[in-house]
Amino acid sequence: MFKTRFTETFGVQHPIVQGGMQWVGRAELVAAVANAGALGFITALTQPTPDDLRKEIARCREMTDKPFGVNLTILPALTPPPYAEYRQAIIESGVKIVETAGNNPQEHIDDFKAHGIKVIHKCVAVRHALKAEKLGVDAVSIDGFECAGHPGEDDVPGLILIPAAADKVKIPMIASGGIGDARGLVAALALGADGVNMGTRFMCTKESPIHQNIKEQIVANSERDTDLIFRTLRNTSRVAKNAVSQEVVSIEGRGDATIEDLAPLVSGKRGKVVYEEGDPNHGVWSAGQVQGLINDIPSVKDLVERMVGEAEGIVRQRLQGMLN
Repeated sequence: MFKTRFTETFGVQHPIVQGGMQWVGRAELVAAVANAGALGFITALTQPTPDDLRKEIARCREMTDKPFGVNLTILPALTPPPYAEYRQAIIESGVKIVETAGNNPQEHIDDFKAHGIKVIHKCVAVRHALKAEKLGVDAVSIDGFECAGHPGEDDVPGLILIPAAADKVKIPMIASGGIGDARGLVAALALGADGVNMGTRFMCTKESPIHQNIKEQIVANSERDTDLIFRTLRNTSRVAKNAVSQEVVSIEGRGDATIEDLAPLVSGKRGKVVYEEGDPNHGVWSAGQVQGLINDIPSVKDLVERMVGEAEGIVRQRLQGMLN
């Protein structure tokens, strides 16, 4: 078993996190992660209203008595969600751990901290991690270029980004992007992280609330089966490569694409249908390069136990065996 600053700060058994994922971070997955001794996050904005979020938190509590959290991602929007109301729902529901991401979370951090809630902020650059530390978060989660979703615009992979952040950040740090097995866990800890965050890997588990076809597509995909979209808009997103993502890349390749040109293709509602109905080509959906390391669809419990057990074996046998 691995004991780190992360496990001690957040009261979990293993230094493994299932971060927020739109349409995926629901109670059944989060509870399974918690019961396996890791830390899972319900995705607040997957729920249509703050009241729906309250119900989802209550549903998760019916399935686990272990610690879990809620993700609140703050992004620019033509019609912004009622973030303050979602934040209040989290506070009133007695949640004690929150993951923030996106824009400056200062307002949310202040309110959460005033109610005794620990905050992890997800970043994509060392400078952002240092800013989050200054804002008073309890830990940061730093995303390398390999990650699904938004890797930022610096294109720095985890092998560089994790130790670069570890050299400067004083609070616990979670490594994210490209991690899907014991080797990634050991590597992240060796690079200076206190734990790992996995998204795509947890998507591909029995408890993940997405269609079986999409899980099987992740298994079938290689590390080369992702596309970077929104590059020309300076809002890069890594998604699974499919017919729609390729069309988006082609339109952006003209050099004059606007969000209005892309909106019909990249609608979040189309991505939701992908997960619900199982057509991997219906819309864009997030997946990381770690797809190339995913070869099965285990239960969350089996995944976590296998990861931790094999990681201990790597440290005790392979690495210690190399010492002369």
